[in-house]
Amino acid sequence: MATTKKTTKTQEVRAMSAEDIQKQIEDSQLRLKRLTFSHAITPVENPMAIRILRREIAVLKTEQRRKQIGF
Repeated sequence: MATTKKTTKTQEVRAMSAEDIQKQIEDSQLRLKRLTFSHAITPVENPMAIRILRREIAVLKTEQRRKQIGF
């Protein structure tokens, strides 16, 4: 069941345009900075959110690079 969700997320990212991916990366990086900062001050309720956000950024950057090289 986990692969279905992952595949759906990947398909959604692949369907996005390069500009949309860039905007999503910027938004996610900003959220990650805020979450990391707030976690340093007081522990976040769900620390796994930091890992999930980092992985989301990695997926977006990977797809952005695939579009750049035309793969």
